[in-house]
Amino acid sequence: MADAPSSAEEQLSRLIAIMARLRDPERGCPWDVKQSFGTIAPYTIEEAYEVADAIERGDMDDLKDELGDLLLQVVFHARMAEEAGHFAFADVARAISEKLIRRHPHVFDGAGGALDAKATWEAIKADERKAKAERRGASGLETSPRDLFDGIGAGLPALLRSTKLQGRAASVGFDWPNVAPVLDKVDEELAELRAEIAAPAGPETDKRRFEEFGDLMFVVVNLGRWLDIDPEAALRSANAKFIRRMGEVVKGAEEEGRKLEEMRLDEMGVYWDRAKAREREQGGK
Repeated sequence: MADAPSSAEEQLSRLIAIMARLRDPERGCPWDVKQSFGTIAPYTIEEAYEVADAIERGDMDDLKDELGDLLLQVVFHARMAEEAGHFAFADVARAISEKLIRRHPHVFDGAGGALDAKATWEAIKADERKAKAERRGASGLETSPRDLFDGIGAGLPALLRSTKLQGRAASVGFDWPNVAPVLDKVDEELAELRAEIAAPAGPETDKRRFEEFGDLMFVVVNLGRWLDIDPEAALRSANAKFIRRMGEVVKGAEEEGRKLEEMRLDEMGVYWDRAKAREREQGGK
């Protein structure tokens, strides 16, 4: 058996060939053959989250595997596009390479310095959005060259999309002057939600509670932007903390020979508080 290819170029070519074989209508895998952009998209999102999770855990072996799974998604989409005559993997790679060079003139053209990098990046992105909007307008698609939020996909996770929407608005001056009024807005939205919770129950109240809860989440995302905190990462961290502490509660119940359902909340709280105390001793929060 011949030695497996070792270079990045050879391995990538091998992966592209494997994907083509899997999609072969006659000799391929029936599951792979019947897939479409729509059916594969959820897996693409899932794999991106798996990458983020491996990074969060600091597991480099898992990160290697998860990056491979994410790369497969790119190759899969590119293969389907090639079969439909739209573009191929090489076009995808070429497009991102050209974009990186275009957005880093301070590196590749010697224009400007590192201090100008962020401003240059944003200016180039703005020009790209305008050009894309104009192309879409020319092709008859429903859009406007002045669309402020062009490029912020509706398919993004809600927390991420909210962050991007508010950041884009801030880039044109629609923003608070400092973090203090953002905190005031959090208090205001929370008070409005409290008022709806206290209101008599009914369909209209449920609708208003839904709206006020959304408003509260939206402004909390804005607070995260002001504090330079990624709300998605912060919530993932909180989820992990909750799982960790509940694990201590479950362990405590097992040591007592009891089921969680048999324990009172204050009894479970003893083990929860022990988990919190242990985390503080270890430098956690």
